[in-house]
Amino acid sequence: MKHEAVCQNEAIHLLTFDVEEWFHILDNESTKGASQWSSFESRIHRNMECITEMLQEHGQRATFFCLGWIARKYPEVIRNLVRAGYEIGSHGDMHQLVYEQGPALFRKDLDASVKVLEDITGEKIRYYRAPGFSIRENDLWAFEILAESGIEFDCSIFPAPRAHGGFPSYRAPVPSILSYHGHKLRELPMSYASIAGRSLVFSGGGYFRIAPYGRIRKWTAGSGYVMSYLHPRDFDVAQPKIDGLSLFRTFKSYVGLSGALGKLERWISEFRFVDIGTAVDLVDWELAPVVELG
Repeated sequence: MKHEAVCQNEAIHLLTFDVEEWFHILDNESTKGASQWSSFESRIHRNMECITEMLQEHGQRATFFCLGWIARKYPEVIRNLVRAGYEIGSHGDMHQLVYEQGPALFRKDLDASVKVLEDITGEKIRYYRAPGFSIRENDLWAFEILAESGIEFDCSIFPAPRAHGGFPSYRAPVPSILSYHGHKLRELPMSYASIAGRSLVFSGGGYFRIAPYGRIRKWTAGSGYVMSYLHPRDFDVAQPKIDGLSLFRTFKSYVGLSGALGKLERWISEFRFVDIGTAVDLVDWELAPVVELG
């Protein structure tokens, strides 16, 4: 399904941020849960201020997927986003991999995040993104729970191989409709560029930090649909190093930090980005592909 058939009049470039601390690194024993997190300094306030000041300077909209843990510990972070007019979605509660939780724990984690975010914002939480895009091809039960919990738009599908998570069989990297056990859920998956037959997700995390801006600009200009996923830590040059990470995880977590903020500013200066609420109105959902999951 080509984007021209789904997008009504223009390319859709979505700007989204996952609101978590610099130490919320998945699949790593020293950063696995709250008992470990208490030993790290907080850097969320300065990092969020850096992002929102830049967005306001350039008049850019964005959606922020927030951890319930962040909302409980630092409710002012969420209030500041709401006050500035930004959309809020759930990024789960305790930043755990969905496929390690199982259905019961996943539902509990989701409900806890939605409750605290709705209490703070006073608005219904309609958007969700799984930590680490960790809804895999064998974890389709998660979509049923999302729909039953009132989530209307999911942004958890990473249609390419990934260290944790990833849904490489998903062949509709455009706005689409998930159908699973009688439930319908509108999906805004990650986008990618096709390079030598491989799917390269360039618009978030370490991929964004390591790719030369010229390539990012070219891929963005050539894509009718771009979904980004950025984190406060992606722009924090001074964040401490976490002990015990493998060489690969160290590279993935810290590569490209020094140039990332300038790269983001060029990106949002040269392209118009929208939040999810705006993007939803630009999609012709009657023409969106329906993906039958089971």
